[in-house]
Amino acid sequence: MRFHLTIKAATVSDKAAWDSYVLSHPNGIAYQLFAWKESIEKAYKFKACYLMARDNRRVKGVLPLIIFKLPFSKKKLISLPYCDAGGPLADDTLIERALFQKSLEIVQSAKVSIRSSRPFADIPSETTINQQKARMLLNLPDASDLLLAGLKAKVRSQVKKAYKNGLTSTLGSLNLLPDFYSVFSENMRDLGSPVHSRKWIHAILKYYGNRAHVAVVYTPSGEPAAAGIILCHPRIVSIPWASSLRRFNKLNPNMMLYWTFLKFAADNGYPAFDFGRSTPDEGTFRFKRQWDARPEYLHWADFKQGRQLTFSGSSVSGNRRLAESFIMHLPVGAATALGTAARKYIPL
Repeated sequence: MRFHLTIKAATVSDKAAWDSYVLSHPNGIAYQLFAWKESIEKAYKFKACYLMARDNRRVKGVLPLIIFKLPFSKKKLISLPYCDAGGPLADDTLIERALFQKSLEIVQSAKVSIRSSRPFADIPSETTINQQKARMLLNLPDASDLLLAGLKAKVRSQVKKAYKNGLTSTLGSLNLLPDFYSVFSENMRDLGSPVHSRKWIHAILKYYGNRAHVAVVYTPSGEPAAAGIILCHPRIVSIPWASSLRRFNKLNPNMMLYWTFLKFAADNGYPAFDFGRSTPDEGTFRFKRQWDARPEYLHWADFKQGRQLTFSGSSVSGNRRLAESFIMHLPVGAATALGTAARKYIPL
């Protein structure tokens, strides 16, 4: 390892250098920006330890970590919770390895969970690949008209149908938070899933600034029918949350929502779009595949005291199914209140 390499926890004064490194790195993603740390600390009060490697004054690598603590349980470190991937970024695998080794020293005997979009720290990729979860990636042309022309005829027809049905879409930010959250909370109730707090979404939009965009799709009568958020990195646009309401399905609001984001990304020079993770061959996987997105398996692994733990998969327990059924039968307000109390403790 290089003689002058030092690894320390980044502070607020390091934010500009951190973000500059992430934004310029060919493997960087928006979740690794400093804003994710700020949002978690503000909304959910978990502490962060964002490791930064420097050689003299030059940043050579970063590893974002959140110190995650469930009630009545031990601390663990996650890179990163609430999203598909975090993990280390560095100039080479030696520095990635040094950052990874440092993460094991932060909280003695704590488990460290690394979720990455690619193999990391020279650990054999066959031991970290998660074949149950793939992110769906689409390379974008330089303009949205080229993108539309290249889509399958059925997909183009569904996009056009949404316009014919009188739907409209709007892009914005915090000004669209009320309409976004009304769709988001109802959709999560319908899925039986605990919903993130409005405070969390507000923090994301605040700290990401002009790198975060909200889209809302409206019916002809002005009701929000679908909504989502994208986070932008120069090399790729990520969509962490997208929702549509079942009662408006016949109008195709979900197709307009995704087209709104894809059009924005293509027309603003972003080279790729990440539709987010899905389980292969399930409904969301097939929905994303129709846009010609290709699957790329994620690399998730847990470690403790330098030992890699066995990957346990993501099977759905009977208790979880009961909880989902219970939430689905609650009024939206009650489901939201219950969900926001629990959601901060669910790292995925």
